[in-house]
Amino acid sequence: MSKKIKILTISDHPMSPSGVAGQTRYMIEAMLKTGKYSFICLGGAMKHQDYRPQKTQEWGDDFVIVPVDGYGTQDLIRQLLKQQKPDILWFMTDPRFYTWLWEIEDEIRSHVPMVYYHVWDNYPYPKFNSAYYQSNDVIATISKVTDDIVRTVSPEVETHYIPHCVDMNVFRKVPEQNVIDFTKRVFSKDPSKKFTVFWNSRNARRKNPGSVVWWFADFLKQVPAGSARLLMHTDPKDVHGPDLEAIINELGLTNGEVMFSPARIGPQDLAMMYNLADVTVSLSDAEGFGLSTMESLACETPIIVPRTGGLQEQVKDSDGNQFGIELPIVSQMIVGSQEVPFIYEDRVNKEDFVNALLKMYNMSDADRKALGAAGREHLNKNYDMATLMNKWDELFTKIHNERGSWENRKGYSRWTLKEIA
Repeated sequence: MSKKIKILTISDHPMSPSGVAGQTRYMIEAMLKTGKYSFICLGGAMKHQDYRPQKTQEWGDDFVIVPVDGYGTQDLIRQLLKQQKPDILWFMTDPRFYTWLWEIEDEIRSHVPMVYYHVWDNYPYPKFNSAYYQSNDVIATISKVTDDIVRTVSPEVETHYIPHCVDMNVFRKVPEQNVIDFTKRVFSKDPSKKFTVFWNSRNARRKNPGSVVWWFADFLKQVPAGSARLLMHTDPKDVHGPDLEAIINELGLTNGEVMFSPARIGPQDLAMMYNLADVTVSLSDAEGFGLSTMESLACETPIIVPRTGGLQEQVKDSDGNQFGIELPIVSQMIVGSQEVPFIYEDRVNKEDFVNALLKMYNMSDADRKALGAAGREHLNKNYDMATLMNKWDELFTKIHNERGSWENRKGYSRWTLKEIA
């Protein structure tokens, strides 16, 4: 048997519950199943009780996780390159977390190709990212927006569109009686059938949870009393967002109109929450992809989302078929920081959101189910996990064959020759 392709990865700890972690884990486990790969994974973005390397029982030495603070350090990368001699370096998430890595790209790329799985939420084209993009051998992009941005800003870099996906064997429609039983457990004080709106995101500013609650209160004024409720799977006291409990107290929504699910739950229970909902909503003003809405569509529950980032390619296909309601962007604000000089925040208005809820509320159960079923078919056609994981396998094989590593490294030079007029 030929030598396995060893990949050093950097991302959120792959066993943690974040979206970045989940996508990393999907990729790693799919590659391991081929028998062609082994992984050394720097597991970051969380605090650890134990920093000793970890192995999974299923994969042993082929899947080793090294707990790190942040996403690692230059010295750790140098050490792992020397000790482990990986064939490829793969890393994922927002570029502002990897400036330290690109500072030593000449040390890394002289030995192994760098593959960056990139997310960027919005326009204008971030020309300030050009140097970062050009510091990689290959960039994989998670959305059509991100793909257009990279190809425009740095057309000379090899780019591949490989969007996110979810496990549709877990996130799927379940028998009605299971939903009824689960609903009774979640809404034990009032398990009666109601129009249920689900929101599953971190309680953070860009997710606009305060607007979700405040505008939902306006929606309630236009439907019969006690006929609708909002379930929010989030921490209402998260320091990165508003005090959602204070908001519901201010609005008098303390009789079951709004309920919180703050505890971490497994994917099976999360799938049940999508199943008990009539619609899943998002009001994010910036969203690279939006896994909660994709999980919802996988469970055949339609969505209401802004026309932004990766959300817009979930709610509508290339033929214009919609799998929920797409909210128009009514204004854009240029925001930024010292690290990100400028980027749009996309805003929707209250009336469009409330009208979308009313439209969903007034649909028949059959029409909502048909919309959700079409959404799952959209995912099957465009975001099938097996197809996307095969793209990763093909890409890694291509990179390994064409670009090599260490003694066989090809296609990279530490210097370039330019003619100065």
